[in-house]
Amino acid sequence: MSEPIRFPTKIAVLLREDLASWQRLNVTAFLVSGIAHATPEIIGEPYEDADGTGYLPMFGQPVMVFAGSADVLAAAHGRALGRGLRISIFTDELFHTGNDRDNRAAVRAVPGEKLALAGLAVHGPKNAVDKILKGATLHR
Repeated sequence: MSEPIRFPTKIAVLLREDLASWQRLNVTAFLVSGIAHATPEIIGEPYEDADGTGYLPMFGQPVMVFAGSADVLAAAHGRALGRGLRISIFTDELFHTGNDRDNRAAVRAVPGEKLALAGLAVHGPKNAVDKILKGATLHR
């Protein structure tokens, strides 16, 4: 029997607990795209089925999704920045924009401590990510 694969890093998404189902899915998709862009080395190899049809590669490790209150999100945001980890964020304003340019302008218009965070994603050493997520629970 082979040993289980252990990862030294963790990919985590933290969503505000009051989001609607469609918002949770939308926010998660946007957030992990930032992680993929910033850390291409965590992307696995392409997939191929038995017929030889190729499929795009995905992360080579699990993505854990958590939920928490607005206060938990704000604290996680501060801890991640304090530890120097790069994060992707999604704010409430982004639900009302329709393109990347307006998305970036909406974030740029608000000071960091006043961002209405709907979610954030982080990738880093497991213990650092666990500390950043203090107070969050695994999403159900």
